[in-house]
Amino acid sequence: MGRRWRDGRGQLVVPGGDGGPSVTVPLEIATSYRARTKGLLGRDFVEGAILLSPANSVHTFRMRIPIDVAYLDRHLRVISVRTMRPGRLGMPRLRARHVVEAGAGVMGGWGVREGTRVEVVVPAEGG
Repeated sequence: MGRRWRDGRGQLVVPGGDGGPSVTVPLEIATSYRARTKGLLGRDFVEGAILLSPANSVHTFRMRIPIDVAYLDRHLRVISVRTMRPGRLGMPRLRARHVVEAGAGVMGGWGVREGTRVEVVVPAEGG
């Protein structure tokens, strides 16, 4: 189930728990080496979230803000969610293929937790 995204924008869709409505979050997609390396460095806030792909670990060196980090497997199921302060090195997650980063504390409100399967929606090209 190989996923091929390009650098750009999309939406992260988190299904609602207990049959509630799903949550849709603006998503920046970083797939190139350059975009993944830059990530959230130098930003004072995050609008929505950023998807790093492929990735199985992150660091927060030179970051200005604490972040929530969700590690996703190849089926976009959440393996783990962690909050990281600036200046930290996250441990690699062996099954992780993608990482979603957002401002600290927001993922819980979106319903992103271990076992949740999220969806990445990108606009159709040329459409």
